[in-house]
Amino acid sequence: MESLLDHYEQQYAVSTADFTAKLAKISHLDRGGQLHLAQELEKQIDELKELLEQMDLEVRELDPLQRAKLRTRIDSYKAELTRLQQEFRMKATINSSNSDGYTSHSESYGELSLREEQKQRLLDSSERIERSSKKLAASYSVLLETEEMGNTVLRDLHSQRETISKSRSRLRETEADLSRSSRLLSAMVARSRQHKFILSVMAFVFLIIVIFSIYYSATRSN
Repeated sequence: MESLLDHYEQQYAVSTADFTAKLAKISHLDRGGQLHLAQELEKQIDELKELLEQMDLEVRELDPLQRAKLRTRIDSYKAELTRLQQEFRMKATINSSNSDGYTSHSESYGELSLREEQKQRLLDSSERIERSSKKLAASYSVLLETEEMGNTVLRDLHSQRETISKSRSRLRETEADLSRSSRLLSAMVARSRQHKFILSVMAFVFLIIVIFSIYYSATRSN
């Protein structure tokens, strides 16, 4: 990727040098030659802008450290291109003002300058739209992440609610089992007391019978 960027930079350097050389010649040509060369320079400006856009795209793919260094270099290229455009417009205006009645050439240079301004405004608008699109994409990504987090929280809450409901159900079942066990234990204690009372009564009756038998036997022996 860096080799491709180097190729773009070399191409940009050659093209700007050629543009500067042509711009220096435009004042020495006749009106027809000036118009023809102005059209070539306008086309060359468009090519330089496209070349800078390609360089900008390549820089975006690099890591942050390299991107910061190369971004400064590309900004200097853009500033240089802006200066060349301004110089071109200035010479076009001067040549058109010295046309001495050749209104058609003046209008041609004026149209070229106007077209350059319109293209620059369109380029600025495109850059603003691109930045806005990136911001919208970032906002949409954050929205999706937030929505996913919300769905995850809702799923967790639903799972916790089901767990609590199951725990309550098991607790009610345990309480019912404890209640049945308590009633059963109470019944067993009551029966145990009844059996104990019956045994006590039987033991008392048996004891009386034994005492009576002993007493009766002793009385008869006398």
